[in-house]
Amino acid sequence: MTAHLVKGQNAPLSATEIVLSVEVSAPADLSALLVAENGKVRSDADFIFFNQPAGPGVRLQSRVAGEPANIVIGFDAVPSDVARIRAVVTLEDPHSSFGSWPPPVARITDSSGRVVFEYRVEGLSSESVVIAVEFYRRAGAWKVRAVGQGYAGGFADLVTDHGVSVDDSAPASPGSPAPPSVTFPVPTPAAYPSSGAPPPPRAAAPPQPSAVAQPHANSAEVSLAMGRPVSLVKGQRVSLKKDGGVALSVVRMGLGWDPIKKGFFGNRTPDIDLDASAVFFADRQIVDICYYGQLVSKDGSVRHHGDNLTGEGDGDDEVITVDLRRIPAHVSTVMFIVTSYQGHTFDQLSNAFCRLVDATTNAELARYTLMGPRMRATGMVMAKIFRAGPEWKLQAIGDAMQARHPGEAVPQLAQWL
Repeated sequence: MTAHLVKGQNAPLSATEIVLSVEVSAPADLSALLVAENGKVRSDADFIFFNQPAGPGVRLQSRVAGEPANIVIGFDAVPSDVARIRAVVTLEDPHSSFGSWPPPVARITDSSGRVVFEYRVEGLSSESVVIAVEFYRRAGAWKVRAVGQGYAGGFADLVTDHGVSVDDSAPASPGSPAPPSVTFPVPTPAAYPSSGAPPPPRAAAPPQPSAVAQPHANSAEVSLAMGRPVSLVKGQRVSLKKDGGVALSVVRMGLGWDPIKKGFFGNRTPDIDLDASAVFFADRQIVDICYYGQLVSKDGSVRHHGDNLTGEGDGDDEVITVDLRRIPAHVSTVMFIVTSYQGHTFDQLSNAFCRLVDATTNAELARYTLMGPRMRATGMVMAKIFRAGPEWKLQAIGDAMQARHPGEAVPQLAQWL
């Protein structure tokens, strides 16, 4: 039987692992703060959000696009000096408020999938951030408390008050409000699985068949020729050498898209905010990422040229420059992905492509245009460059996934290595 909590009520927890989900009518994000007895985090690693989706005993579990992730807590793995785990719901639009929508509903599920507690977070008005529930230690056991405390100061103030270091100058996705960037490296290898294991199972609909990587039927390798751009097909590879076998040094990966002008949104053209990212791997270990929140990789070899919020204009909408000479020797693969920040799916797009340009001559070398059936997916693995002995090669991929931002995408990428 499900117990219905009211604001301020607490109850004991018997399960050693629980899943917290929050039903919200407006686009929102769910995050967690692991705090000590003094009400502060021990370090920024205790702030669990989409750019750092895992911490000690706590992790985010992706759901379907447009819904907040779940929080999964294994209480046995939570360090003994963590006194409370606070679950925070943040509306994506900071100018919106919970008072404009039906009250959020928090549900706590045990390992058998049974909903043991439910809390309807009522009484909110102008707030866009709320601490929904908290889990706390009492006499050696864990309990849950229905908090429902709105935070008028905004998300940055909330996490700062809990001791998280916020870098206000860090780039965000303008026009698509999100939690602020934090001063820890994003992402750290420890934040994501490196074993190649699949991501945690979704709490809602599983990925559609089109979102599963299949063996590529066409893996033939083609050669670059100056003045004759190669039109790649899915799975095809190309050696990153110019005519005469001279290795390319600096290349640009351009990614473009256009919203469909009619269809799901009627006659109104939607603003579709796609984000291009480059993810670095050392074998199967994630070591760095270049994206709108970190425009230059730590080693300086890859640079993101800025965020495009709408796909407006001709040509490349987002550009990532790669200096092949500066990529560290331990990096074996750089994967280029595109994610849909607001949860728009790729069936609302047209003219999606990625292309490779010689940055020295500005000549287009290869282009891969997304073809075939429309996909109700929010993410795409477009291509990758990888080491093959002493040289670099490019492979067109074009496989779909469900991810609104790099934090949701990164744990899924091992299957494309």
